[in-house]
Amino acid sequence: MPFEELDRRRIKMRPLAERTNRLSIEREAVPPGQRPEALSESAREVLRRAAQRIAAAREAGRPVIMAFGAHTIKNGLGPVLIHLMEEGWLTHLATNGAGVIHDWEFAFLGASSEHVRENVASGTFGAWEETGYYLNLALLVGAYRGLGYGESVGAMIQEEALEMPSREELLEGLRGDLRRRPLPEGAAGAADLLSAMDRFDLPAGRVVVPHPYKRYSPQAAAYRLGIPFTAHPMIGHDVIYLHPLNHGAAIGRTGLRDFLTFARAVSGLSGGVYLSIGSAVMSPMIFEKSMSMAQNLALQQGRRIEGHFIAVVDLQESSWDWNSGEPPEEHPDYYLRFYKTFHRMGGELRYARADNRDFLLGLCRELEGPAGRG
Repeated sequence: MPFEELDRRRIKMRPLAERTNRLSIEREAVPPGQRPEALSESAREVLRRAAQRIAAAREAGRPVIMAFGAHTIKNGLGPVLIHLMEEGWLTHLATNGAGVIHDWEFAFLGASSEHVRENVASGTFGAWEETGYYLNLALLVGAYRGLGYGESVGAMIQEEALEMPSREELLEGLRGDLRRRPLPEGAAGAADLLSAMDRFDLPAGRVVVPHPYKRYSPQAAAYRLGIPFTAHPMIGHDVIYLHPLNHGAAIGRTGLRDFLTFARAVSGLSGGVYLSIGSAVMSPMIFEKSMSMAQNLALQQGRRIEGHFIAVVDLQESSWDWNSGEPPEEHPDYYLRFYKTFHRMGGELRYARADNRDFLLGLCRELEGPAGRG
C-alpha cells in the first residue's frame, strides 16, 4: 500500500509582492566593465590561462561551456554573462534549479532572495504564488512543446507570455497519437498539460506574463541569441516544489532534455573550455556523467575527447597538492567534490580560489585585452 503523501493543495500560497526581499537587481547588477577587486597571484594566473584557452577555443570553433551556481545570479552577474554570450565567448550555460528561480524572480519582480530562517519559522518560505505558478506552468508548457527546462523559462521571460493550447487541441492531438506505433513521446506531455488545465482551470490562449527587468536575465538572452541555457534540477531542492501545480513528469522531461543537451556539448569539448563557477555539486556531477557518455561514443568512432581545459572557481581552500595525485580517503580534501571529480576528467585543470564577481569581471577584461586579440 502506498505511503501517504503531503497534500500541497492545502498549502497557503501568498502573493510574491508581500515578500520582503534581500536583493534588488537594479542595486545588485554588475556592469561588465566594472573593475574587479584584486585577485591573488595564483587566481590571476588561472584567469590569464583561462582567457588564453577561451580565445584559442573560439578561434578554432570549439565550445566554451560555463556551469555556475545560483550565487552567480544572486551576485548580480547576469549582465556579465549576457556580455560574454553576446561577444561570442560562451557557447553554453548551465545552472541549477535555484539559478533559474533567482534569475526569473529578478526578471519578473526585480527582486529575489528571502529571509530563510524567519520564513521557515512562519511557514512562508518558498510559498509564493507567482514563483510557483508561472515557473511550473512554463515547464508544463515546455514539456508539451519539447523544450528543455532552461529554454522553457527563458522563452517565457523573453516573450513575456506563454502560449497555452486549447483543451480541444490537446485532445485532438492525443487521439491521433494514441493510434500511432510507437506512441510518440510528446503524447505524455500533452496528457500532463491537459490534466493540469482541468485540475487547475488553466486558461487557453496567450497568457501575458510581464517581465519588466528581463534585460538582466541571461536565460532570456540565451533564448534570444539561440545559445543553450540548460538547467539541472534535483527533486525537492527548489521552492517551486511547494506549489500544487508542480509536476514531476514535466520536471523530468525538461530536465532530461537539458542534461542530454549538456552532454552533447561536452561531447565536442576536445580543444574547448569548461568553466565551473561556484557550483560544488551540480557542475561536477553532471560533467563526469556527460564526459563518460561522450568518451564512450568517441572511442567507438576511433577518437578521444582530449586537449580540453577546465577552470574551477570556488571559495574553498585546499591544503592538498593535487599535482601529486588524489589524497587518501582519510584526508578531508578527498571529499572536496569539485577538486576530486574534475581532477579525474583529463585535460588541463586549474583551480582559482576567488569570488565569482571578481573572476568573471577579470575574465571580461582579459578577453578584451591581449588574450582576446590573440
